[in-house]
Amino acid sequence: MAKSLQDRKTQLLERMSVLAERLEGIGTELVSHHNPDWSDLATEREADEVLEGLGQSAQAELRAIEAALRRVDTGSYGICAHCGGPIGEARLDVLPFTPLCRGCVAHA
Repeated sequence: MAKSLQDRKTQLLERMSVLAERLEGIGTELVSHHNPDWSDLATEREADEVLEGLGQSAQAELRAIEAALRRVDTGSYGICAHCGGPIGEARLDVLPFTPLCRGCVAHA
């Protein structure tokens, strides 16, 4: 059964909220390190690099969600930005923020 546009929008907004919370937690964790021990500081720095990567990934997903919400508002959600064809329900179930259909992603 196909999800309604409102269901998709709610799903996107919920994911956006989760990502915002995650980014807040990452930011808090990154500023909390003040260990004077060099070996502990090195370990913390490695962990910080992982957190920074997760933060960048979350920011990229947030931008994709914001773009998807704009497509909802303009009536172009679920339409491939490349070929203009429909994006399949199964693909939207997995990647509700995707701007491309399966065929266009495969040829990119």
